[in-house]
Amino acid sequence: MRMPTLFRRAITTMFLAVFALLLPLSSAHAAEYTDLWVTAGEDAWGVNFVQWGNTIFATFYIYGPDKKPVWYTAVLGYDGASKFAGTLFSEQGTYFGAPWNPGDMNEQPAGTATFVPSPANNYQGSLTYTVIAGASVTTVNKAIQRLTVAAVPLAGSYYGGEVGAYSGCKSSSDNISFVDSFPLTVTQTASTLTLVFAYEGLKTTCTLAGAPVQNGLLYSVPTATYACTDGLSTTAAISDIKQTAQGIEGKLVAPVTGGCLETTRFSAVRQ
Repeated sequence: MRMPTLFRRAITTMFLAVFALLLPLSSAHAAEYTDLWVTAGEDAWGVNFVQWGNTIFATFYIYGPDKKPVWYTAVLGYDGASKFAGTLFSEQGTYFGAPWNPGDMNEQPAGTATFVPSPANNYQGSLTYTVIAGASVTTVNKAIQRLTVAAVPLAGSYYGGEVGAYSGCKSSSDNISFVDSFPLTVTQTASTLTLVFAYEGLKTTCTLAGAPVQNGLLYSVPTATYACTDGLSTTAAISDIKQTAQGIEGKLVAPVTGGCLETTRFSAVRQ
């Protein structure tokens, strides 16, 4: 998270293999959409996404023409470019208060569904689903967003690594990739999220702090102060901050010395 140095260039190759194991694996879609999604101002319906790699399993809680609950699911595959799409299924089974009877199970293709994530962020998108019932064909288009139900605790002590790059530097020799390791301390209040990275090899500590914004399971700090003990003082945009099963992960983008733009992904396990 500091300006490129000869020392950093020297350690990049050494640590790359190690920290690749610590960091979240990149994928074709480069995002995780597991969450509860809703349309703003329409609290009575929603769709749950659970994601496995390039596949999303969606469960809809919506209502039929009689305004009674109706159950739909969908299996959506990523097209490698911009959207997840697949078949919509209607679901029917045994009354919940009675013993399960496999003979009551009735799952039928009922149409199609498509989720297009926003290209600007990972917490908004558009959902289109078509329900075919006999001669009736109904298509619904919704702007959806992650639902925030409760604050997610992020504070704690962690140890992890980061993979990043400098681009657009005045000196082309400074346009390099890098890796680092660090203890990470996170403190959290309703008004401030602070991340302190204590870089071991570089003997530098960097502190990022700002007002957090929560969207479902994700946090961001659109404008964070970014100061390091080596003299760096700038601002950063931190996004996709998320609690994981073992710790925390996130991304940041910041202009730094030399006209460079720093882009970094980090991940750490709780100590």
